[in-house]
Amino acid sequence: MGEQSNQQKHTGTSNTSLEEARLADENQRLKTDCSHLDQLLHQAKQSSDFIHREIELPNQTLIISYFKTLIDTTLLQQNVLRPLQERASEGVLQDIEEIPARITIHEVDITDQIKDIQAKLLGGYAIVRRCEGDSKCALVNLAGQDGVRSSNDTENEFSVVGPKLGFVEDIDINIHLLRTQINIPNLIAKEITIGTVSHTKVAIVYVDGITNEEIIQMVEKRLQDIDFDVIFDTSQLDQIISDNSLTPFPLFISTERLDRVVYALIRGQIAVISDGSPYFIMGPATLFDFFVSPEDYYLPWLLGTVFRLIRILGVVFSIFATSAYVAVTTFHYEMIPKEMLEPLIFSRKNVPFPPVLEVLFLEITIEFLREAGARLPTKIGQTLGIVGGIIIGQAEVEASLSSNILIIIVALSALASFTTPIYKMSNTIRFLRFPMIILAAVWGSLGIVIGTALLLIHLTRLRSLGVAYTMPIYPLKLKDLTDSFIRSSYQYTTMRMSFVRPKSLIRYIPRSRRKKQDIDED
Repeated sequence: MGEQSNQQKHTGTSNTSLEEARLADENQRLKTDCSHLDQLLHQAKQSSDFIHREIELPNQTLIISYFKTLIDTTLLQQNVLRPLQERASEGVLQDIEEIPARITIHEVDITDQIKDIQAKLLGGYAIVRRCEGDSKCALVNLAGQDGVRSSNDTENEFSVVGPKLGFVEDIDINIHLLRTQINIPNLIAKEITIGTVSHTKVAIVYVDGITNEEIIQMVEKRLQDIDFDVIFDTSQLDQIISDNSLTPFPLFISTERLDRVVYALIRGQIAVISDGSPYFIMGPATLFDFFVSPEDYYLPWLLGTVFRLIRILGVVFSIFATSAYVAVTTFHYEMIPKEMLEPLIFSRKNVPFPPVLEVLFLEITIEFLREAGARLPTKIGQTLGIVGGIIIGQAEVEASLSSNILIIIVALSALASFTTPIYKMSNTIRFLRFPMIILAAVWGSLGIVIGTALLLIHLTRLRSLGVAYTMPIYPLKLKDLTDSFIRSSYQYTTMRMSFVRPKSLIRYIPRSRRKKQDIDED
């Protein structure tokens, strides 16, 4: 009997110890879950569009957290807040599992799993808790797209392959679009107010853990130091916060395409947008970024490389084609092959102007047509560009105001300038042709060499948020060349560009090449 009594005592003690251990493990798990939830909310609080507030009810306070750019605020007000206030007379909320019975939204999940909470929060759910220390919470589905246009295609950056989605003039909708593509809590959107008269909302968007802290602080300080009356568009901010305002080259990438901004953010760049503008500006930017199209990544890498090289060669041709014509026809007739000399003399024999005036007249005519076509409605502008170009070109040749060969060169030069994906860089290329033509008219090929040397010196001195504009060529970064002139295979673009000094260099781990086929053949 004594032994049995001791055995029972020992069994009772063991059960008590097991129960205590189980309770200790449960408490530790709850503390861990609560800690992870607090970390998630702390990270989300860095974004200005994250709301974390207390709901005051009779005899009780609830805590609700959500991203205002991901939810429908009408659903929140009518189906959550109002029912909770109206049914507060039923008594104090003893357990979070009573929430579904007190609101008029049926899609409510009760959980303490941090992965589920994070996924739901970034999917347009609101987190409802009884107090700060609770790890278990109610996830209420309030997903919505308030005000998103049914058709928001990109107007100036048309894409043949890939998504057609662009931004709109509402800053909250634009951040909503970004969060649907980059579905992580690390995506931070900080809002500040700029403009002494307009008080325009401006958002700084970046990925925490990737973007360099110095770049974030630099952009934030430059924006906060702006003393301007009215901010109409993000393009104004581009000029105000740039490192050098005495340059025709854009120092920030400007785009209305969602996929281009997403690609820039995951590379470690920072994006800025103002309310009322559908355009983001992104930096730091390099010269080669302006010749990269998102379509390069939707096509096989070999085709993407070929098209990118065509754009770069097209830009070179556009800048130097007409200036080379002026230099050759003015100073260097000996460079013309004998087979080409007779047609060239025949085409110019009745032209009363020197080559430089002939070229400038035709270039300015092309600019008139381009500007008129851009300002007129789309259908009329296209008709004017085609018909006007044909009629005016034919009339100039018949009137002996220009030669046939020059019209072909100017037309090809104008077409080559359109290959640039970024509109602002296209304008720069159009501008550079004119000083090159004048230098060629004064000093011939020596003038072109001098102009090219001055252009290269200017480019090497430019900085975009402190980063050299000519990276990765100067200073030379061999690893970054995999996505500059060429677009390498995804096997070789696993690292982010080092010139933006990202916190995390690794983008992804590629699938190892299999020596055997996926399906074994007998």
